Amino acid sequence: MIDHIGLTVSDYARARAFYERVLPLLGYGVVMQVTREESGGYEGCGFGPPGKPAFWIGTGDAHGGGTHVAFQAATRAAVDAFHATALQAGARDNGAPGLRAHYHPNYYGAFVIDLDGNNVEAVCHLPE
Repeated sequence: MIDHIGLTVSDYARARAFYERVLPLLGYGVVMQVTREESGGYEGCGFGPPGKPAFWIGTGDAHGGGTHVAFQAATRAAVDAFHATALQAGARDNGAPGLRAHYHPNYYGAFVIDLDGNNVEAVCHLPE
């Protein structure tokens, strides 16, 4: 249903460095970038699988976070690595890796608050 989502960040270079550190653990990287010169003022980049920028961060009027974004992870180990690396990169813990059976029996997720106050999750829906 959703083609892509974008977050306005308060410090583009800092946010990009954060996401470039944590998203490759889930199989996502920068697949497109837009410069200020190209857009007339906006600077940003899109992360995703090759050829499909689905998660964008960029400049603009910051709104103080509060958005929730969940990224699919291929394994529970990838969820664990995402959480640990995000904390090392400056995020705050918002839910350690573990089962969330109230969603469904195999829902294994971890949550962090990113550098702009957004609730970012990695989730694996597969058993073990």
